[in-house]
Amino acid sequence: MHFDQRTQRALRAVGLETDDLRAASEAVVASVADDADALMTFFDAHDVVYSDMDLAHSTAEFPEHEVEYADITTHAAEMRGWLRFDTWGVPIEDGRVLGEEHVELTLGPTIHDRVRFGSDREVLR
Repeated sequence: MHFDQRTQRALRAVGLETDDLRAASEAVVASVADDADALMTFFDAHDVVYSDMDLAHSTAEFPEHEVEYADITTHAAEMRGWLRFDTWGVPIEDGRVLGEEHVELTLGPTIHDRVRFGSDREVLR
């Protein structure tokens, strides 16, 4: 079960049984795995994406990125991976699908920010 001991005690205090906690934990794990699959599918489907990332070498409001691949793994409620563009890559963690043509990831060093990606610039407006 991925809930820490404090969370488990709090959930039991409001009336959840161990079986309920186990079911909730399994639902969270499945949801994270589904989101990771959907994020990889999004990047696999697009040769180019646009972001709301501030880039020092770009004056575009929504810079363009050529996608090489997204490799995302999960462990319980954690999601981590690597997003590779044509000339650079970045570690990622967490992520969510905002719509069919719009996703959001937390990018690690050197970006250290939550970034939205879209299939075109209009979905980021």
